Amino acid sequence: MLDRRELIVNRDYQRGSELWPIGASSYFIDTILQGFPFPKIYMYEFFDRKERSVRKEIVDGQQRISAIQRYYANQFALSADAARTGMRFQDLDEEDQQRFLSYAVSVDVIRNANHSEILQMFRRMNAYTLPLNEAEKRHSSFQGNFKWFINEVSDHFNEFFVEFGVFTNRQIVRMSDAALLADCVVAIEKGVVSAAPKDLRDLYREYDENFIQAALYREMFTDTINFIIENFSELRRTFIMKPYALHSLITALMHSRFGIKRITEEWNAHCIGSFAFNTDHACQQLSELARAHEAKETDGRHAKYVWGCLSTTDRKARRTARVAAILRILGVDVPDSVDADLS
Repeated sequence: MLDRRELIVNRDYQRGSELWPIGASSYFIDTILQGFPFPKIYMYEFFDRKERSVRKEIVDGQQRISAIQRYYANQFALSADAARTGMRFQDLDEEDQQRFLSYAVSVDVIRNANHSEILQMFRRMNAYTLPLNEAEKRHSSFQGNFKWFINEVSDHFNEFFVEFGVFTNRQIVRMSDAALLADCVVAIEKGVVSAAPKDLRDLYREYDENFIQAALYREMFTDTINFIIENFSELRRTFIMKPYALHSLITALMHSRFGIKRITEEWNAHCIGSFAFNTDHACQQLSELARAHEAKETDGRHAKYVWGCLSTTDRKARRTARVAAILRILGVDVPDSVDADLS
C-alpha cells in the first residue's frame, strides 16, 4: 500500500518526524519476533478527488510502520539489546522470518470524518491519560542506548520484582523498576549519594548515543539479582525488599563482589571479591535487619540500619547507614567512622 501510494504518511499528526534510532527500532522488532502486542495503528480513509481513488493516511503509528519497513528491507541489524543480535531480516531463520511476516498488527480505520474531528478524537483520548511520572518522562524523552539497556534489564527481572514483593504489577507498568535500576547505575558510578532526578536524567543523556559499559553493567545486575534469587529466598516479601532497602542491598552486594570505586575511596572499604563471606550467615543477619525494620527497633543492635529506613530514605545519610550495615553483614570491613554519627 505504501509503495502504491494507497497509504501515505501525514506528519501533521506526528510528535516527531525523525526515524527511531537503532536501539528503539531493534527493541520494537524484537517485540514482534517474540509475539508481544503493541498499541494499535490509526489510519484515516478518504477519497482523493485528484487521483479519483480511495486512500488511507497514517495518523498514528508512523515510526512503527517505518521500523517494520526498514527492517524488512535489511536496512538495520538488531542491536545487542535483542535476542537475535546482529541479524538483519535476511539473516533470520525461516521460522523467524515467517513469524515476522505473519504478525498481526491491530489497526483502526477512521472513515467519514474530517481532519478537525480526528484532532478532537485524539485530544479526547489523551485527556484521560495519566500524567507521566519522572521515569516515564525520561523514557519518552530519550531513545538511545541507556534507555534500551534499562528496558532490557527491567524486562528480564520484572518477575523477580513481583515475586519478591518489591513492586506491584501496576508499579512496574509505571516504570518504578526502571527508576530503581537506573538509580543503581548511579550508585555504581558515584557511590552512595542522595537520589536526584537530575542524576538519572543526566545518565540517560550522557549514555544516549554511546554506552560502552552496557555489557559490564548487564553482567553485574544479572549476577547480583540472580544471587539474591538463589540464596536469599527467605527475604522474599520482607521489609528488606522495600525498593529503597533493595537499592541498598544491591549496592552493597555489587561492591562486595565487584567493587564500587567511590565506596572504596571514600569509605576505605574494600571489596572481598564475592557477594558474601558466608552466604547462610548473611541471609540470617539480613532477615534480622528486615524484622528490626518492620518492628522499628530504633534502640536495638540494628538501630543505625533501622534509622536509615524510617524517613527521607533516599538521602545520602540514610543510604549510608543502610549500605554500611549490609556490607558488614556480607563480610566487608567498613570503618566505624563511616556512620559513627549518623543516628
